[in-house]
Amino acid sequence: MNRYTAPVRDMKFALYDVIEADKLYAKLGIEHAQRDLLDAVMEEAARFNETVLAPLNSVGDEHGCEFDKATGSVKTPPGYKEAYAQFVEGGWTALTAPEQFGGQALPESFGAALKEMIDAACLSWGNYPLLSHGATEALKHHGEAWQQEVFLKPIISGQWTGTMCLTEPHCGSDLGLLKTKAEPREDGTYAITGTKIFITGGEHDFTDNIVHLVLARLPDAPAGTKGISLFIVPKLRTARDGTVGERNALRCGSIEHKMGIHGSATCVMNFDGAQGYLIGQPNKGLNAMFTMMNTARLAVGLQGLALIDRSYQNALAYARDRLQGRSLSGAKEPGKPADPLIVHPDIRRMLLTCKSLAEGSRMLALHAATLVDVIERAADENERKDADTLLGFLTPIVKGMLTEWGNECTYHALQVFGGHGYVREWGMEQLARDARITTIYEGTTGIQALDLLGRKTMQLQGAGLQMFLKMIQAFCTTHAKDASLTEFVLPLAEVAKQWGELTMEVGKKATANAEEVGAASVDYLFYSGYVALAYWWARAVAVAEAGNHPEAFKAAKRETARFYFARILPRTQAHAAAMRSGAANLLGLDAANFDS
Repeated sequence: MNRYTAPVRDMKFALYDVIEADKLYAKLGIEHAQRDLLDAVMEEAARFNETVLAPLNSVGDEHGCEFDKATGSVKTPPGYKEAYAQFVEGGWTALTAPEQFGGQALPESFGAALKEMIDAACLSWGNYPLLSHGATEALKHHGEAWQQEVFLKPIISGQWTGTMCLTEPHCGSDLGLLKTKAEPREDGTYAITGTKIFITGGEHDFTDNIVHLVLARLPDAPAGTKGISLFIVPKLRTARDGTVGERNALRCGSIEHKMGIHGSATCVMNFDGAQGYLIGQPNKGLNAMFTMMNTARLAVGLQGLALIDRSYQNALAYARDRLQGRSLSGAKEPGKPADPLIVHPDIRRMLLTCKSLAEGSRMLALHAATLVDVIERAADENERKDADTLLGFLTPIVKGMLTEWGNECTYHALQVFGGHGYVREWGMEQLARDARITTIYEGTTGIQALDLLGRKTMQLQGAGLQMFLKMIQAFCTTHAKDASLTEFVLPLAEVAKQWGELTMEVGKKATANAEEVGAASVDYLFYSGYVALAYWWARAVAVAEAGNHPEAFKAAKRETARFYFARILPRTQAHAAAMRSGAANLLGLDAANFDS
């Protein structure tokens, strides 16, 4: 009963009208990324996701994955394997990969729009190609030529899949504690021994071979994060010439029984002297792994966006159809026994919250993805460096906020359904359960917040923040005399100014007490996210009004922006007050007295 329709029109508006990605593609020399081709691919992607993947969403939730203890094998839900075969046949695994490795070399930002579709259609299924994309990025940037030939090409073709293996039973985000060992062998390979947990797609039935990228320690490695190396550990022993042999000394020990994303196999992986190859330099594994993690963090942000959009679509349809009560100002449909839910202000509050956060987040996420294109393809080194700085600043905002908003909006959408939202048949409670993990994996909201404020802002002296503030200032200056945009430009300029002031205030406090960074970080993340969306909403209204769009479309953008500025942006002031309150109110209670 829960449906999904790809929001192709709004994706095109965000990507081409607001962000002007097609102009960027031309500037970057991506000659084959022409609008007619991209539009055709987007339409076909919409068809695939609506007809093949979307029907599997409830199937995966109901059936989950099956683990065979005797063999260590995992069977994915009905239809998952067949959908993957169609995905490979359609060439989707190679969409954004480099041509020299068998890819189609389309822009990453275009691929991001398609990824949103996949995750909205069936989030659990989408986790499998997500990890393969991360492995592709690590091998592309850090693998040796023979490793790219032997391992990267089959992943891009979809013949094999990839994973990343970081977490251990005693070691979560603090990777300096990991214990997995890598013993050198005389033939140049390494024997990998240890246990990894929470490994998405660690075992499945999509492909025969799975390429695990595993963090481990060499015998002489220094302690902490400076002693971590990264290894390629295939499920099937694979020689340097590409010859595939018997099963490697690794096995799935179990799969987790989770709150949501039941169709995504979350595995405990045991490595018992498994054959592995070093990727990159010894003790520099985090450099290569962060290539995967940063890509994955943007991808998880898209998961949050996808769940906002799907939950909003279904809540909107229900609110238009369900008759419940009368409008307080008089019957809006007197010929019916009651008015539809959508006439009621509180229903509209929840729907507009979802709509404003979905469409605003789409612009933010796609802009971040265009920076990936600039980093990879721009001829000018300074342009690449600037894009990398800004992307580093935006990544924790995209990951942290889009997933937090995903939780908020799946809650609102479920609430629109009332009691029907709480029962399984409507599919809303699944979306809420699936959304919950997105704020946790690939770095919790707290970790994203510390990364944003502590590393990307304080340590880097606000370089990325200054770039974004300049974007806002340029927009406000350009439209300062545009009376039709005053209602957006003035408050945007005000919160942007406050953003800089708050950053300086926290930084000054932190020089005296380092705990101030941790105390302010989550509020700073939320504040940053709300200001970022205010910029994109103001810009969207300006672009919509100036473009050749239907009047209804222009009105929808303007009214949604008005709602955002009036009802959502003021949340920044609560976060500002919390930041300014300091760390003392968090640290004053002794740890031993929390249960007193």
